[in-house]
Amino acid sequence: MNEATTVLVEGASKQFGRGPNAILALDDVSLSIEGGSFFTLLGPSGCGKTTLLRLLAGFETPTRGRILLGQDDVTALPPNRRPINTVFQSYALFPHLSVARNVGFGLKMLGRPAGQIAERVARMLSLVRMESFADRLVAQLSGGQQQRVALARALAPEPRVLLLDEPLSALDLKLRKEMQVELKRLQRETGITFVFVTHDQEEALTMSDRIAVMSAGRVQQIGSPRDIYARPANRFVAGFIGESNFLPADIQGKIARLGDAEVRLDRDEPQGRVILAIRPEEVRLGDAITARVVETIYLGNALQVMAELPDGSPIVLRLPAAQAVPLPGTRIGLDLPGPAIQVLEAD
Repeated sequence: MNEATTVLVEGASKQFGRGPNAILALDDVSLSIEGGSFFTLLGPSGCGKTTLLRLLAGFETPTRGRILLGQDDVTALPPNRRPINTVFQSYALFPHLSVARNVGFGLKMLGRPAGQIAERVARMLSLVRMESFADRLVAQLSGGQQQRVALARALAPEPRVLLLDEPLSALDLKLRKEMQVELKRLQRETGITFVFVTHDQEEALTMSDRIAVMSAGRVQQIGSPRDIYARPANRFVAGFIGESNFLPADIQGKIARLGDAEVRLDRDEPQGRVILAIRPEEVRLGDAITARVVETIYLGNALQVMAELPDGSPIVLRLPAAQAVPLPGTRIGLDLPGPAIQVLEAD
């Protein structure tokens, strides 16, 4: 197996078209992907994540900047000369070929000996748990099985980096969750650097060692799933990863004032007008702030309560399912624990 390869993107920009109709899909993106890690590019449609993946694969060339695999500058290399494979959203399998022939196709194109191909195909099918389907036609497989074949085919030539372009999006929810676990297992067992593209926050949090959150062609934050969720760098990240309450406030010393109410912070923060971000599960029943209940929704394992603060700001809290259900129109007291509050710049 090849040594784990670090991927470096240095000041990469990509512009499509020229003049007034030009579109800047990537704007001066720099990041480092540690070799042997599961790295995710996360963001909404149009944020630039797929464009960045295509630059890594060699399907597009950056307008500015460069891309390195380890010490090797691959910016100008075509896809077939990069030690990189890609698993596409559509899988791109050959429906008239058997599973084994699909998996061995790339090895055959590389001129590998037949014995070596057979041995490698058997190893890959074992890795993705598809040994018993070797002779079946791809057209006879389910969506999840086809995805496993696509992964086996991409891994067979032992690429240094595997790119995955939203490969789970066509699967149903249950199968998608199962494949999240399988993808992480495959990455761990092979030691190959995985770069995964998705707009699904849960997928990113479940599988990734590190996540780059993207918006409008720029990287907004890079960090571990825990860091991204607990310490978002800005309002976009806080709103895109999970669910957050955004409350306008004024900070004086370690006191945040929300209208007539006060919240004590546990650390020094920039003074003046700010936005307080707090997750619904971190809001507690208490006596610091009074809120009026607007609606309560039963979620099975929790109650989601939508309320309104005296200044009109909406706030959502998540309570244990066994909690007595607060009725719309009633008043409840809330606490906002200082350690759970993130202070963001005001709009």
